[in-house]
Amino acid sequence: MNAISASPAEGARADVAVPPRVLVWDAPVRVFHWLAVLSFFGAWITAESERWRLLHVTLGYTLAGLVAFRLVWGLLGTRHARFANFVRGPKAVARYLGSLVRGRPEHHAGHNPAGALAIVGLLALAVLVTFSGWVTYHEVWGEWTEDLHEGAANAMMALVLVHVAGVVVSSWLHRENLVAGMVSGRKPGTPADALRRGWRGLAALMLAAVLGFWWWQWRAPLGGAPLDDRAASAQRLEPPQERGRRQRRDRHDD
Repeated sequence: MNAISASPAEGARADVAVPPRVLVWDAPVRVFHWLAVLSFFGAWITAESERWRLLHVTLGYTLAGLVAFRLVWGLLGTRHARFANFVRGPKAVARYLGSLVRGRPEHHAGHNPAGALAIVGLLALAVLVTFSGWVTYHEVWGEWTEDLHEGAANAMMALVLVHVAGVVVSSWLHRENLVAGMVSGRKPGTPADALRRGWRGLAALMLAAVLGFWWWQWRAPLGGAPLDDRAASAQRLEPPQERGRRQRRDRHDD
């Protein structure tokens, strides 16, 4: 029996080999992440549908608000959420990617340099997508903005897929579930890496604000009075250029 029992030294080595899981991602970062995922994919799916235009516009505005919050939180938020903590130069990105190729990946409590590069790119594209969507809907600069909006959305989707692939590969090489970490907020690390505060109250306020905005949009789309039927909703949410074409066709038919 003693022959198969682990010695105290072996137990100590096992403890060292498995670092504790500590709080790395605060609650606002996690709420932002999953609401942004929902908003972008929901807007992508409804992009070509007139019937779901209200949902598309609502999710676009939601994404814009979430990105605005993340930019502010990236300057004033908790340690691992701040851009200064995880945005690195090309050399750091190359060094990290090299460590993956060699099978000895660098450990980062927060975002790794390659993931940080994808995050900055996604935030930049989200700004372009939401802004071009707004000017397209309100016909500010002409119809060419529609092509810009579609191209930016396609580029963002491509980068999302690259980011997801990177998360899968990094999870396998690091032997840790990065997706689960973005749900629980915990990753392997040292006590020095841990956040002292999770900011759950702010996250709850964010979620309440988004749900309240969705309810308001459903009750009074785009600031108008409550709508009684689908036909009225479709007409109100119709892009200005399409509305103009329809009105000209109606006058011609009369």
